Amino acid sequence: MVPKIKKYKKFLLSLYDFKPSSTMIKAKKILYVSSEIFPFLPQTDMSYVGRHLPQAIQESGGEIRSFMPKYGCINERRNQLHEVIRLSGMNIIIKDIDRPLIIKVASISTARMQVYFIDNEDYFQRKSTYRDANGEFFADNDERGIFFARGVLETVKKLRWKPTLVHCHGWLSHLLPLFLKKAYHDDPLFTNVRVVVSLYNDLTTESFNEKMRSKIIMPGIKAKDMDFLEEPDAVNLAKTAVQYAHGVILAHPGVDSSIAKYAGSLNIPVMPYIDPQDPKSNYIKEYNNFYDQILETQ
Repeated sequence: MVPKIKKYKKFLLSLYDFKPSSTMIKAKKILYVSSEIFPFLPQTDMSYVGRHLPQAIQESGGEIRSFMPKYGCINERRNQLHEVIRLSGMNIIIKDIDRPLIIKVASISTARMQVYFIDNEDYFQRKSTYRDANGEFFADNDERGIFFARGVLETVKKLRWKPTLVHCHGWLSHLLPLFLKKAYHDDPLFTNVRVVVSLYNDLTTESFNEKMRSKIIMPGIKAKDMDFLEEPDAVNLAKTAVQYAHGVILAHPGVDSSIAKYAGSLNIPVMPYIDPQDPKSNYIKEYNNFYDQILETQ
């Protein structure tokens, strides 16, 4: 009996030396936040990745949640959107004005995945995405970006779902890294969350309202946290996203060179461009490996 007792004691002691394996590190819960997702908007590199990457991660055993804006050009009946009453109803304050947050959801049946939509009558009921009928950049696009980013995070809190990694696609998601780092970092759902920013060429020369920084300020966020936005244009918004990211993906061959250079100057991983629509690219495997690299730095 004595040898068996010794073996059992040895087994118990071994539990204290347990170290998680690399396969455990790969258990992912990823929050995807995108300006565009196909088939709700036309197919681009961004909308293509927004449609297929979450599906691949989900099918490989990961948990995912996907969010995008509910633009007025998205046909709710055709895409079978419906409001999620339990998630809607709160207000987000911008410029001392309460803006109602409405959450809708639709399923992509062929992918067995849901997409959550951030909606608001003032910001997202227009029949175009970023510009008016004359091609002019909407004057309140800064507020739309603020509302979208905060709306996503507040909805995730209502879902009581804790992501391990947030992957941002497109300029409307570029304030999420700042909010996560400065305003939501003490929330248990977002503690130690990693952030990856995919850079595209969706905006390059556009400027935002000159008071953008003052509209962003909230408990935890000060003007000095947004030095780039002293000149609030598309390039500096992207640099603000990169500033608070744990990893960057150059997701388009036309990424502004100054943004790419800034990302390369930081001590964070930067993944070069891979064409997601090239059948030979195997981009999903490369993205998945990049996630592992980011998560292993925790």
